[in-house]
Amino acid sequence: MLPVLKSPSRAELARQCVKFGLCLPHCPTYALAGMEAESPRGRIALMADLAENPGQTGDFKHLNACLGCRRCETACPADVSYERLLVETRAIHPPALERRQKAALWLMAHKSLLNGVLDLYRRVFPLLPSSWRLLPRPAPACTPAAAAGSQNAIFIGCVADRYEQNARMAFLQLLQAAGDDAALPDAQGCCGQGARHAGQAGRAASLAAANQSAFSGYARVLVLASGCRSALQDSVGVPVMDAMAFLAERAEKLQFRSAQGRHVALHIPCTAAFHDSAEVTRLLLSRIPDLQVSVLPDAGCCGGAGLHQLGSPERAVALRAPVLAAIPETAELLLSANIGCRLHLSGGRAVQHPLEFMAHYLA
Repeated sequence: MLPVLKSPSRAELARQCVKFGLCLPHCPTYALAGMEAESPRGRIALMADLAENPGQTGDFKHLNACLGCRRCETACPADVSYERLLVETRAIHPPALERRQKAALWLMAHKSLLNGVLDLYRRVFPLLPSSWRLLPRPAPACTPAAAAGSQNAIFIGCVADRYEQNARMAFLQLLQAAGDDAALPDAQGCCGQGARHAGQAGRAASLAAANQSAFSGYARVLVLASGCRSALQDSVGVPVMDAMAFLAERAEKLQFRSAQGRHVALHIPCTAAFHDSAEVTRLLLSRIPDLQVSVLPDAGCCGGAGLHQLGSPERAVALRAPVLAAIPETAELLLSANIGCRLHLSGGRAVQHPLEFMAHYLA
């Protein structure tokens, strides 16, 4: 019998850091503040101290300020599991949350109420002053036709239930064109990523259990948002696959009409670095004739970062600025495959899911 491998402790995870500092240029908060305490290396030192000297209390503001974007992990020569260390530390030392963040987390865990709030928000949106329009106006509620007997299930999410309706309909159209289908199971909920990063391990576990039950019996779960996929892949009990990657495997069956020289910009979310969604998105868009695609240079995290835009709106806007500045002047539309990024970037630009754009040009 093989020995059972013990999962490394928080202190052991922190000690994996070799302190080279290669992560520093990739950290958005370090780029803004220029302080070691606002860097992954500085935060790992703090988390190591909290692990080795338990019982400490206080407002660990530099740890709370971490976006959880995981950009540091892509540059780490020691493969430090930074997100795991962050999540486990915050479960013991939860970050201080603003009232709007607390309300959002509660609503995300109660999707029927969240949908009701967003439906009301849609109705009163024209009457609201600009300072109250924290999110773009949702589309009208609708239920697209799906294949009840399919082996594929589409993850709907929480906020995305209202804000990704057009993208889900586009995905179903593309699946049909590729000779495939997917179901939209009831009783699924939020992926739990927001709760995990807020130190609410119990709530995240409850959401994971509900999703595991909802997707039981399916061959795979198809996810439209790279951020949600990261949370789902270890919790739903069945394989989780990026929607764009699933389509890419059937790309030869997809025929597109000419885009007639249109120019779009493609934003690559931070979370896409851990999946193959970035490359397959570029490949799928390249199949549309007469389309010019400009992939944005790496300008750092857009600042959305889950609930960050609600808790630190000024910093979120500051992080968004270089991303928007990198968009070519001739690009008429920005494409981004992550729901949080799109909602945040839409404050300064028209943004669409690549699936919507592709479906528009189906032959």
